[in-house]
Amino acid sequence: MGNKNKTISFRVNEDAFETLREIAEERDLSLSAVFRNYVDMLVAHGGQVEVVPEHEVDDSGTPNDPAEFPPKIEVPKSFVRNHERLELEAEHLREQLDEYKRYVTHLREQLDEQDAEDVIQLEDLDSETGSDEPYRLG
Repeated sequence: MGNKNKTISFRVNEDAFETLREIAEERDLSLSAVFRNYVDMLVAHGGQVEVVPEHEVDDSGTPNDPAEFPPKIEVPKSFVRNHERLELEAEHLREQLDEYKRYVTHLREQLDEQDAEDVIQLEDLDSETGSDEPYRLG
């Protein structure tokens, strides 16, 4: 049988939820990823995970030491710059999308405000003339 993912659901109070969301934002993760990481660590260490403040974490381990938590790795500056560039580009695209949405809303409102008499359906023009002659505007 394959390894199937299971869903765990539980409730937390609003303060704890906000704190968890802040932690996720600090680490640029989704809330689901935070919980998956915690569960993976809990399982990997046989339930022996202790939550301690960051300033109390012992940094004596090596980068390849699986016992080190949180794991620390060096990231090239080019990666960081590229990530920042992509974040700025994504923000710009979100702003453009919002602007386009506002414009479409504005156009729809203008269309709704117009009288139905101002709109001429081409099918109606053909039926009014009663012939195959083209209808001339103007």
